[in-house]
Amino acid sequence: MPHLIVQATPNVYIPHEESLLKTLNTVLWDSGEVQQKSDIKARMLPITTFLVGTDDDEQRFGYVYIELKLMTGRSEATKNALAEQLLIATEEKLAKAQSGRVQIQVCVEVTEISQNYHKKFITHIE
Repeated sequence: MPHLIVQATPNVYIPHEESLLKTLNTVLWDSGEVQQKSDIKARMLPITTFLVGTDDDEQRFGYVYIELKLMTGRSEATKNALAEQLLIATEEKLAKAQSGRVQIQVCVEVTEISQNYHKKFITHIE
């Protein structure tokens, strides 16, 4: 834990998706809120169809939506700090790569995972 889910509209240029995920995972690791690096699970989910507003037929608007899923027990201040750090890191990583033809909004939402969450390792690496 935590889980990090990144979605970006196709009009947002991400030069290297794994590099973005590594940057965001590093932010989480450096926060001191994660026990082991292997606890962080990050992924990109593609968005194929989207619309911003009601008439953006030219797709001049795009977005990056990041959901950080954490186990319960962290303060609101901690969750807000993590969201802000992820937002800043995403902006720094992507801003220079954009064409300037698309207005991009970056959003970070922190949610708590139900206490009914269960996990089990099916293989063990030494």
